[in-house]
Amino acid sequence: MAKSGKTAGGSHAKKSLSDTTLLLVITIVVFFAMYIGAMVFQGKGFLKPQTFFNILNANAALIIAACGMTLVMITGGIDISVGGVAALVSMCCAVYLDYHNGNPAVACLIAIAIGLGFGLVQGFLVAYLDIQPFIVSLAGMFFARGMTTIVHTNPFNVENEAFVALKDTRITVPGMGSVNKIGKYVDAYVEIGVIVALLAVIILFCFLRWTRKGRNFYAVGGNKQSALMLGINVKRTKFLAHLLCGLLAGIGGFVYFLHVGSGSASHASGLEMNAIAASIIGGTLLTGGVGNVIGTFFGVLSLSTIQNIVSSAGLDQAWWTGITVAAMLCLFLIIQSVIMARKKRSS
Repeated sequence: MAKSGKTAGGSHAKKSLSDTTLLLVITIVVFFAMYIGAMVFQGKGFLKPQTFFNILNANAALIIAACGMTLVMITGGIDISVGGVAALVSMCCAVYLDYHNGNPAVACLIAIAIGLGFGLVQGFLVAYLDIQPFIVSLAGMFFARGMTTIVHTNPFNVENEAFVALKDTRITVPGMGSVNKIGKYVDAYVEIGVIVALLAVIILFCFLRWTRKGRNFYAVGGNKQSALMLGINVKRTKFLAHLLCGLLAGIGGFVYFLHVGSGSASHASGLEMNAIAASIIGGTLLTGGVGNVIGTFFGVLSLSTIQNIVSSAGLDQAWWTGITVAAMLCLFLIIQSVIMARKKRSS
């Protein structure tokens, strides 16, 4: 009996990986098709490498937060508090740096501590008290937004010299520059946050693919009962997923803070919804068991690219962006439904 259960679990894992790979390929193909189409039909800025790097610069925090969201969604959960955590991190770090003459290293530690705090509490409530993750993270979102206002009411720009120097640091990308309108060669660059985001994607990809704990995420999201039969600690796995999501929300919040350089209660508004959208576009199933942080990375790029295409087409009204993102989400949800139907037929 044990042998049979193990074989079934192994077969399920292989199917999950196959579905993950298929959805990843679809996401990558869609992104390149959109970006190449924009280069061909709209040209102008899309032909410059810096346009792509600017997408990374503007969305580094979203990439990190969306990777954390993917981890939770793979286990069959969700976390809608990441935007509130990012806003709280930004405000706390801004107040510490400007009002207490702090230094960026300690501010980074504060951001990590806030993220871990939310991850610990929410992970415990979801995993060990068996409360619905949506309800727990909804409470976390309201708490984080409320605390942000309590920390400081009015928005302000940070003038701490060490932080401003760090914020203005640019990493040159050799050989990818372009000539501007006056004939001067300008180097392409990325911000520090982009390096942090890329490292997060690589580390989490390796964690999910080549570690036992990472594989447990897929097993728990795919079939909780089968995971229990295989000796996987389901509660600990769910707790770890929410803990990592909180940690990444804290890091993402600091990267967001590095990009905007200010504190405000309205910061990171909608970040959680964009993170969920990017994860779905990247091939993460809402039902759990299937997902990939590489796909999430391309999901973020696809979201930003479609927004840039809409803006370049002269449709500057906010609702056009919302309509195109909604259409994109519907497309990928349909693709996921087809894959799930195929999966049921094969089983």
